[in-house]
Amino acid sequence: MIFWKLFVTFFKIGLFNFGGGYAMISFIQNEVVYKQAWLTTSEFTDVVAISQVTPGPVGINLATYTGYTAAHSVWGSVIATFAVCLPSFILMLLVSRYFLKYRHAPAVENVFKGLRPAVIGLIAAAALVLCNGENFVDYKSVLLFLAAFMAVGKFKVGPIAAISACGILGYFLY
Repeated sequence: MIFWKLFVTFFKIGLFNFGGGYAMISFIQNEVVYKQAWLTTSEFTDVVAISQVTPGPVGINLATYTGYTAAHSVWGSVIATFAVCLPSFILMLLVSRYFLKYRHAPAVENVFKGLRPAVIGLIAAAALVLCNGENFVDYKSVLLFLAAFMAVGKFKVGPIAAISACGILGYFLY
């Protein structure tokens, strides 16, 4: 019975939640703390902190830990993790099937042409939010960004090498 409850709860979380792992936190808390009582509020706070420092998306890490705690077994983790990922997987299967069929349609091409600048704008907005200097812009970070951008774009340096180099330079700059 607990496995079925885990599946239904986390399938619902995966199906009706948009915005990524951090957007899922309050929805997961409502389900696992208040409705199902699988975790206390204090335990949930600890789980969120652990989920942030462990590799992987926060929402999936929360599902994995909650599944283990609720069922007292690894199968609870497996079921909760599978259930929270399943709606996205099904959606991607459906979208990719139709995308491959209609990718050359003018309407689809125009949508993607319109999305490109929007995505760049969202990334730029996130970068501005993360800038943290006394004068609003941290010039060291901007220089690191420009160096990485030039290295990847102009000199064809791999992104992992560029990120690693920026991390090392950042260590010495800060």
